[in-house]
Amino acid sequence: MSEPTVNRAVGRRTFVLGTAAAAGTAALAGPLAQAASAASFGYRDDGSNYVVDTGASLVFKVSKTNGDLTSLVYKSTEYQGYGGKNSHIESGLGTSTVSIKQSGSTILISVAYGTLRHYYAARSGENNIYLWTNRADTSVASTRFILRVKAGLFLNDQPDSYTYAPTTIEASDVFAKSDGQTRSKHYSKLRVVDYDYIGWSAGGVGLWIVRSNHEKASGGPFYRSLLRHQSADGGGLYEILHYAQNQTEDERFGLQGPYVIALTDGGAPSSSLFPGTLTTPWADSLGISGYVASGGRGRVAGVGITGRNTAYPYTVGLANAAAQYWGSARSSDGYFSIAGVLPGTYTLTVFKSELAVHTTSVTVTAGGTTTLNSIAIPSSNDPSNASAIWRINDWTGTPSGFKNADLMTYAHPSDVRAAAWTGNVVIGSGTETSAFPCYLWKDVNSGLLVYFKLTAAQAAAAHTLRIGVTTAYANGRPQVVVNDTWTSAIPSPPTQPSTRSLTNGSYRGNNHTFTYSVPASAWRTDTGQYNTLKINIVSGSGTTAYLSAGTSIDALDLLT
Repeated sequence: MSEPTVNRAVGRRTFVLGTAAAAGTAALAGPLAQAASAASFGYRDDGSNYVVDTGASLVFKVSKTNGDLTSLVYKSTEYQGYGGKNSHIESGLGTSTVSIKQSGSTILISVAYGTLRHYYAARSGENNIYLWTNRADTSVASTRFILRVKAGLFLNDQPDSYTYAPTTIEASDVFAKSDGQTRSKHYSKLRVVDYDYIGWSAGGVGLWIVRSNHEKASGGPFYRSLLRHQSADGGGLYEILHYAQNQTEDERFGLQGPYVIALTDGGAPSSSLFPGTLTTPWADSLGISGYVASGGRGRVAGVGITGRNTAYPYTVGLANAAAQYWGSARSSDGYFSIAGVLPGTYTLTVFKSELAVHTTSVTVTAGGTTTLNSIAIPSSNDPSNASAIWRINDWTGTPSGFKNADLMTYAHPSDVRAAAWTGNVVIGSGTETSAFPCYLWKDVNSGLLVYFKLTAAQAAAAHTLRIGVTTAYANGRPQVVVNDTWTSAIPSPPTQPSTRSLTNGSYRGNNHTFTYSVPASAWRTDTGQYNTLKINIVSGSGTTAYLSAGTSIDALDLLT
């Protein structure tokens, strides 16, 4: 069984995922870079591969035919490969032009496949492989590097592992164990913003992929995608920059990296490799296609953000068609700084948790810092500030707090650990949020009832009902019925991803608020009686059960 490392982001011990803060001390256990004069540093041509010896404990091979990583030997043990497959971009490139050069203490292998360029770099005395990928267009399906690892070296039974899950319950990638728990490579728990590295540690060896800054990725800081998997054949570690599952943005193109394959003596990778920390001035003159050195980048800094609800974290994101970046706002005053930004004009978005509450435009110049005065979030931009007769959950752009919400980032809805998806909700019971299911499906729990009382004055007036959602599957959307006497129109479906979401660990789509103008005639005038709100999920698409039309709920309230 793998040895755990600490993951600050989720506040528990885990086998595979880490953040910069978590690894600050753990990294000291791993090998530090040796002197640049490591005697064995260099490369050779074995006829089929370029063989690189880093001069530390790592020797790796790259195919001269297609640019696959065909061997990864650390301390004389081979780690690469399972099922006859190598490690590579996508499922492997076709015949490519592969070249190698040494520049002092750096070796660079370049792979050209059509318009795609991929690079491996080694530094003398380091047990790291630095990778860049420049995808110019859609001629390669999507951007994924998978490090394939031999079976038996790192076993685990974490949420994203399906080693011990023999029964397929959905598509070919969601499985059930004999005890009713579910497993899938999609169930990573974490958003991109939550981790800096992924991997395993066992037997005095740590094997990791340290992610890039994702500036050419899609989906923003809160996107979830598969990070790793285990199966009977072996394991896989991923760097995914665009993935078609529950994707909210168009693809971005251009050079992404570096991301790093790092091997250690069992500790976490060095924090010097983490996104936001790693600098590569040694790569400035290597001729990597699309490479922009630090001097060609800029920074955005904000002196503070007012109008925040300090109970929640705030994130500031920058995005345009070419790149994306983000940074955390300081809890005390909202100060933020985002460095390493490519020149251009960006939409700056302030997120309360995952809910956009402010946007503006900002321009970044090479070598400069764009300093912003204090950003004031208008009160009306946060729906939680509206006066309500009742409210279930706070508006955060997530289903957090609702029944089963936490579990759904690492389990299938059918998982034995899930509480019943049905059941009614009573306003004033004190259990409104915990009783309300995070997801509603047409074929599972449509028709959920919410009971509430109104005063005589409230019952004499019309009110606006709001239901916030974070994503939808198969155009699932809520139609409401009040007291079996008033039925809303069927709302138009908002723009949402068309792929699976609710069943593969992701609620992150496009936040949307449905509003319903309920007339006074719909309410019960007897103040001793409960009013009933029935929420039906409607759609003409979807199939059955958990793949029927559905949606993820953020919050709902009845305004004064």
